[in-house]
Amino acid sequence: MDIVIVDDEQLARERLVRMVEKIPMVERILEAENADAAMMLIVQEDPDLILLDIRMPGKDGLTLAHELSQLEDPPAIVFCTAYDSHAIEAFGTTAVGYLLKPVKSEQLVQVLEKAQKLNKIQRAVALEKKSDCASQRQHISARTHRGIELIPISNIRYFVADHKYVTVYHTHGEHLLDETLKELQDEFPEKLVRIHRNALASKQHIEALDRDAQGQYFLRLSDISSKPLISRRHVSDIKELLKNI
Repeated sequence: MDIVIVDDEQLARERLVRMVEKIPMVERILEAENADAAMMLIVQEDPDLILLDIRMPGKDGLTLAHELSQLEDPPAIVFCTAYDSHAIEAFGTTAVGYLLKPVKSEQLVQVLEKAQKLNKIQRAVALEKKSDCASQRQHISARTHRGIELIPISNIRYFVADHKYVTVYHTHGEHLLDETLKELQDEFPEKLVRIHRNALASKQHIEALDRDAQGQYFLRLSDISSKPLISRRHVSDIKELLKNI
């Protein structure tokens, strides 16, 4: 489990880091001192869970939580705050826990275990729903300088979202789409797998996982040279998928 600790007070962050380091299920700990820095880190690193303070200078934790809920594959959120007055509003977000400072080790372990189980259940439910869907489209339409082009589904290798746009990478190049990753994943659940918060890949064209010197994983796909990044959060899912291919 990868965790981001978000708190404007350095001593509070350091205390949480010491506690989290002792929990075996945690693989990596990242830190942010404000909401904007946290959002940048979350977009880049795709963590599993956020330990989030509420009262911070500038944008507060509740605002950040609402912004995170708009992401297509948001991390779990656990609030860590000195004030119990925000509890009702906090659970109006997608938070899975609310811990009062000073946080106790046993409470922290319990809430992380709960978040981990919820993620597994949510993934199982999502897979069950997707298995009931069937896509009829055989092509994706993309706008190009030549007008509308139809890209055969069989030629598509992966999709990457960047802000408001989604780029499809296929055997004859790349094009921008008007569709979202969520729409594509919902329509083609049997064909696409999420490899990053901002990326989907074609299951049938996966060849292998490659790892660089920094320990980052990339997906090798047939008939295409570019390799999309796989977030640490999704590596185990892809490894499991490869066993069944």
